[in-house]
Amino acid sequence: MTRDISQGRRAFLHAGTALGIAAAIPHVQAQSLAATTAPRALRIGYQKGLLSILKGRGTLEKRLAPLGTRVEWIEFPSGPPQLEALNVGSIDFGDVGEAPPIFAQAAGAPFVYYGQTGRRPASEAVIVKKESPVRSFAELKGKRIALVKGSNTHFLLVRLLAAAGLAYTDVTPVWLSPSDARAAFERNAVDAWAIWDPFLAVAQQTANARIVADGTGVVANRAFYFTSRTYVEKNDDVLRIALAEIGAADTWIEANRDQAAVEFSQLWGVPRDIVATALGRLKHGTEPISRDTISDQQRIADAFFDLKLVPRKIDVAQAAPPSLG
Repeated sequence: MTRDISQGRRAFLHAGTALGIAAAIPHVQAQSLAATTAPRALRIGYQKGLLSILKGRGTLEKRLAPLGTRVEWIEFPSGPPQLEALNVGSIDFGDVGEAPPIFAQAAGAPFVYYGQTGRRPASEAVIVKKESPVRSFAELKGKRIALVKGSNTHFLLVRLLAAAGLAYTDVTPVWLSPSDARAAFERNAVDAWAIWDPFLAVAQQTANARIVADGTGVVANRAFYFTSRTYVEKNDDVLRIALAEIGAADTWIEANRDQAAVEFSQLWGVPRDIVATALGRLKHGTEPISRDTISDQQRIADAFFDLKLVPRKIDVAQAAPPSLG
């Protein structure tokens, strides 16, 4: 009798264990499925530019929905704060000019170039008041120039100084955000302002501004789309879709400039004719990063290092996307 009870107890315990394992299997499978289908996010930093229209249309959200990826948008006044945000893990993707990545790489930010625009040198310039006696950039020697430190206009300043035969110390940079720079420009607290579109077009029509020199012949002034190395390693499918959507919007703008001016005007709260001026200076087109562009960025990095604007010499190729090998 005792042996039968013991055998029965062992059989019961064995059956209970088997049932427990069987009951746990669906739970484990559910956890595994949840892990493989966990929602992803693409947190995008953007400025007043092409990404505004992508945000306004919501097409990227629709394309990424089947991948279980939500899109978050965070607006910035310029490029450098975006790269700072990437460095601390606040965004995954953004748009920036040619100089900010150099400062970011020199500071150790783990960013990767992911896409690029065509050259658009006329969409950034140094402006003065219309009544200013300054007629050439060389005449700004000894003057105060407002600009965003580490921005595309920072490299424009470097190149214009070299072209005019001036030293970097021959002018006084005044580091200001676009909004603060406009205020300083309007009250004559600075002699000139280095700025990009659409702020440039707005200043021309509403701030009594005149262009002294733009980037034509001295800079490429490409824009770049960037991400972090960690993000691209895990989410390249998401990023490829994002770049494709940016490219589609870019192609549409090139073929429909009047309609695009209306759409951007509504998004930016800027008059349509001012937007049309800014769009007219842009060369549209989005493409993957090329080796030639990496070489161009290396020249910028070397120029900044020679001027002691960055603390160390950098190898731009280390920030090239995995697709370049």
